[in-house]
Amino acid sequence: MNNKDKDAKMTNDIDLKRYWCVVSGSEVWLKQGTLPLGSAAELGLPCSSAQCIGEYSGSKVMWLSDAEVDESLPMTSLRDCLHFDETLFLLISRAIQYQHMLQSLRFCPLCGGRNFLNHDQLAMQCGECRTLHYPRIFPCIIVAVRKENQILLAQHPRHRTGMYTVIAGFVEVGETLEQCVAREVREETGIEVTNIRYFGSQPWAFPSSLMMGFTADYAKGHLRPDRTELTDAAWFEPDGLPDVAPQGTIARALIEHTLSQINEAHQ
Repeated sequence: MNNKDKDAKMTNDIDLKRYWCVVSGSEVWLKQGTLPLGSAAELGLPCSSAQCIGEYSGSKVMWLSDAEVDESLPMTSLRDCLHFDETLFLLISRAIQYQHMLQSLRFCPLCGGRNFLNHDQLAMQCGECRTLHYPRIFPCIIVAVRKENQILLAQHPRHRTGMYTVIAGFVEVGETLEQCVAREVREETGIEVTNIRYFGSQPWAFPSSLMMGFTADYAKGHLRPDRTELTDAAWFEPDGLPDVAPQGTIARALIEHTLSQINEAHQ
């Protein structure tokens, strides 16, 4: 492509209407409660620095680091976007994970050289040894445990509002997902589970996890919460639930699925 063609493409890109994901850490710029839709020219954004990360409602979605924007923009936490349409929420999550890659992989872990964004691969590439470093994704399990007409819920110290949720944890090296489910439940609550079943998954950009959801049945043991991990863990019946994980999370989906199974079994 010659310079004249490049200039023509740049002019065209500036005028195209797109969704813009301007990201800072785990926060995103919103206008009137949603992703801005418009051309780079209308919004005053540098289109030459933006990367297309997908499409939504017939328009491309562009990721742009807030460091590329001249003015200071009001940012909103990704957690406050949980009520968005799932497709849009996942695209914003993708942008935030790319942003995390940009910030955490500034230097090559192999030779120490300076990394730069490879725009074709959407990965960081070392300027010295040319090694490509793709976004790091950390696999986690999350599991809802049922005991007859009760569900196991736990409270974490980081949940300052007193919210309860299901058990979750990181997968260890050389461990299957099912082994991880059994281990995490045993380590955090002291009980054993059986009949472990896959439920679904959710990218969780806090900062770079992939949550893989399961359901399981109580097998044996008494609740002994690990106080280094949990503030509390208890069995709850459907009509006596505490505050639980918000809508839009896989934790909430697991809780609602388990409660529906309990209700169906007792009709």
